[in-house]
Amino acid sequence: MGSATTQALAASTDALAAASGLTLDSAAELFAAARAIGDSAQLSGALADPAAPAQARTALVTAVFSGASAPVRTLLTAVVAERWSSASDLVDGVEELAIRATAISSAKDDVAGELFSFSRIVAANPELELALGSRLGDAAAKGALVEELLGTSASPATVLIASSLVRQPRERRVRQLLSRAISIVSAQDGRTVATVYTAAPIAVAQETRLRDALARRYGGEISINQVIDPTVVGGLRVQIADDVIDGSISARLADLRQKLAS
Repeated sequence: MGSATTQALAASTDALAAASGLTLDSAAELFAAARAIGDSAQLSGALADPAAPAQARTALVTAVFSGASAPVRTLLTAVVAERWSSASDLVDGVEELAIRATAISSAKDDVAGELFSFSRIVAANPELELALGSRLGDAAAKGALVEELLGTSASPATVLIASSLVRQPRERRVRQLLSRAISIVSAQDGRTVATVYTAAPIAVAQETRLRDALARRYGGEISINQVIDPTVVGGLRVQIADDVIDGSISARLADLRQKLAS
């Protein structure tokens, strides 16, 4: 992520926080806008063109998205007024705002937890992952498949995020899309996601101790997602963003073998 995008995303997130009247329908509009911009190289290029005056970019948004609700038009105008490192980053930015808007409008739902559960279903079903991730599949059909799979077992917010993301993967794998969404939703809720890989479910008391320890190390509230992985022999492996804390016996044995071989 370039420095221009970092600044643009921060400013866009601030604009989202200041926006009023955003609903789940608003989030759906933002997802639709991300798809429209991402599907048109001409439009995305024009909106992210650093040589074009900000007034020209905002005027283009007003013309293209004239049918959007007032809060969404205002937000999109604020987004394109910023300078982005690339057209792809701009699309990512609008998509992130859509995910954040969904989280804001559904604060009472465990959206991050439901997305994680769906990601585990995808991980356990290669045929489903292939169907959702194939370049050849119809985008609308993929979205409809997710809606049918989740049905009433997940909140409308979770269904919206998952079905919207598979409609426009942009060379990203389904689990990668869901993982990013989980992180964004958690960040919007002021939490950091820790994925814990263990051979068997950990006890509630152990999870509490782990959460407290991670909170002291990383600060803020920690949300723990457990992944049962039989290859983790003893102990557990914890991943937070790019950090990996591996306390498993298998990891210690591998480290020992490496030291003996050197």
